[in-house]
Amino acid sequence: MRTVLRTVNRVLIGVVGLVLVILGGSVLAVGLGATPPSWWIHDGKHDVLLSDAERTRWRDSDWWWPTVIAVLAVLVLLTLWWLTAVLRRRRLTTVLVDTGDGEGALLRGRALEGVLADQAGELEGVSRAQAHLTGRPTAPQARVRLQLEPHVDPGTALHDFTEGALNRARNSAGLASLPAEVRLSGVKHRPERVG
Repeated sequence: MRTVLRTVNRVLIGVVGLVLVILGGSVLAVGLGATPPSWWIHDGKHDVLLSDAERTRWRDSDWWWPTVIAVLAVLVLLTLWWLTAVLRRRRLTTVLVDTGDGEGALLRGRALEGVLADQAGELEGVSRAQAHLTGRPTAPQARVRLQLEPHVDPGTALHDFTEGALNRARNSAGLASLPAEVRLSGVKHRPERVG
């Protein structure tokens, strides 16, 4: 699902950017003296975007201004939602560690990610490991990707990871739970010619 949203986001940004570049570039070209095609909205260098007749066409209609304001408000809200979705941080920057004295301490999220990935990478048959923390500082969640060698049983690798590296990370941070989404994939080796 996240990949689909990322793709839709990139396509939408690309389409909006392309439309703005084409429209802005063509208006600039006509403004600098280029001859526009016959179907273009501008006739020449001194033409205005909207004439007086076009601007005042629906001024007396009761539906015009509420419609314009509603459409613009929806566009502003959609743009703000899109902007916050793009700028929102996906990774957890800090984790609240229970120190046992009722106070607590902050642990950098990247440090816990690094330790989790390093310990997972040391497991038998794991060629590469990546870890990312999401969620809230008081309730982090781990997203782990393990690349396994072809001879490794995925069930065994998953069991070793959850009982080893994940449990140690949860216990060392003093967390009641550390839910994890683990994605397993196999290492792709290049075929070799035997002669």
